[in-house]
Amino acid sequence: MERVSTGQLFMLTLLFQIGTSVIFGFASTAGRDAWLSTLLSTVIGTCLILMYLILMRLQPGLTLVEWFPAQFGFWLGTPIAWFYCLHFLYNAGRTLGDIKDLIPTTILPGTPNWVILGIFMIAITYALFSGIEVLARLAEIILPVILVLFLIEIILIYASDMTDIKRLQPVLGEGWGRVWKAVWPVGIHQSFGETLEFAMIWTLCAPSKRIVKTTLFASIVYGILLSSFDALAVLVFGEGTFSTSRYPLYRLVKVISVADFLENLDALGILYFMGTAFFKVTIQVYGAIRGIQQLLYLRNSRVLVFPIATAVLFLGLTMSNSTSEHWFSTRYLGQPGLIIYLIIPGLLLIMVLIRRKISNIKLEKSS
Repeated sequence: MERVSTGQLFMLTLLFQIGTSVIFGFASTAGRDAWLSTLLSTVIGTCLILMYLILMRLQPGLTLVEWFPAQFGFWLGTPIAWFYCLHFLYNAGRTLGDIKDLIPTTILPGTPNWVILGIFMIAITYALFSGIEVLARLAEIILPVILVLFLIEIILIYASDMTDIKRLQPVLGEGWGRVWKAVWPVGIHQSFGETLEFAMIWTLCAPSKRIVKTTLFASIVYGILLSSFDALAVLVFGEGTFSTSRYPLYRLVKVISVADFLENLDALGILYFMGTAFFKVTIQVYGAIRGIQQLLYLRNSRVLVFPIATAVLFLGLTMSNSTSEHWFSTRYLGQPGLIIYLIIPGLLLIMVLIRRKISNIKLEKSS
């Protein structure tokens, strides 16, 4: 059986959560208070992840798709488990849609979408065939590089002398309304709620006692990192440009100019965007493949790699016909996300606690 260390789990979790938010911006609808919305989303989102971790601890050795049949029974639990596998595939398709929107409009204009996504999926397919251990070792190499690139970007932005602290003021100048609107519900399930997909990986981690601390720590680091970038983008662009820009954190790299020498560093932003997007899509597809393998009682998951990778590629190419359509559909994912990431896991937790209570009462009576 494949194994993942807790250090590798931290890196995989952080890379997964960063995903595409490192380019598109997080909570940009909150304007100059986006950094505050991100911190608030981190607090609530971490509590949501804690609920998933409690479910994992209460059902040791079981993956996400095994939770539901174990608690709700075969006839109700199995369809719910299948729903989550299909949802993981849908999420992978949406992430590919993000790539399809960004790359042709930035560094590769005129390149067919099928070429960009096809090459990307070939790399993902190879990673899926290699297994989660190889992906985890790759994360150990890629994450330090991305963090160094982040640090270099921050240093160069401040060296470009384009920041103004007044652009962050006044804090909460328009009250909590738009801050909370950016937090609930999209800010909760984006990245944080999606971490539920790691319930397909947690059973492979050793030692299991450190999974909770490792996952929560990665989530907190992600929230602080993203909040810092939101604040930096506001310091550079101001509220107006930051709120209306489609790729605010990508534009942050483009404005770097040091001594008329270090300029046009677009490739820097694309580099870490493609790196984090690669890990996010791969983990999403891996979770779906492992879930389907368990639901179909297959001995080897490799037979599923090609057909599922092809299905995800098809989703990425056909999910939206334009960038505006892709962004428009994102606005309406909030309420369904609450059902998927909050309500159903919450009901499952209640069921687990009730059944444990009943079992304890029966045990006391029998003794």
